[in-house]
Amino acid sequence: MSTFADQLSLFLVSLSAVFFVVDPIGVVPLFLAMTHKDPPEKVRSMALRACLVGCGLLCFFALFGGIVFKLMGVTLSAFRVAGGILLLITALDMLRARTSETRTSPGEAEEGATKDDIAIVPLAVPLLAGPGAIATVMVLMSKGDGVLSGVPVVISILITFIVSYFLLRAAVLVQRVLRQSGVAILQRVMGLILAAIAVQFIAEGTRALMR
Repeated sequence: MSTFADQLSLFLVSLSAVFFVVDPIGVVPLFLAMTHKDPPEKVRSMALRACLVGCGLLCFFALFGGIVFKLMGVTLSAFRVAGGILLLITALDMLRARTSETRTSPGEAEEGATKDDIAIVPLAVPLLAGPGAIATVMVLMSKGDGVLSGVPVVISILITFIVSYFLLRAAVLVQRVLRQSGVAILQRVMGLILAAIAVQFIAEGTRALMR
């Protein structure tokens, strides 16, 4: 049975991993570029719907993703290694202060700029809840050993998307305060921490596979 210390440790790891891989600060410049012609009310509405959909998607995969992979015959150890590699690629792109192509490609970003409503695609998926984020929450859920062990992961997802909504809602102010250089610095710091978490995922998965 998990102790309070174990739950707290999982919560801290989960919150940092989920927030950094969702990376709402890094999404702010793209969000501004895609919504610069839209009225404030529409921008707020799209931010809210994107965060609700992204949050729901990650919660779904956190709670039921493991069942899907068991039905497909994929072990959690193998998925930990695969998820860690995907997370590491995302982290390396963040260290270079650029948008990872595992989340969106330049073509998808250009298409988003011409769309009338970007809330679901590409904002919710794949910018906020992309493959890296989905893999991360599933790996985090596999670290626990009971029903209650999933609570810190779900809470981390909820907190991440609440913060994401307010950051996107105030995207103009965030960009003005941080500027491009500030966003790049924060992305590099978050990328470094995310890389360490990714290496831990890979190491744990590899150790389990070898056993």
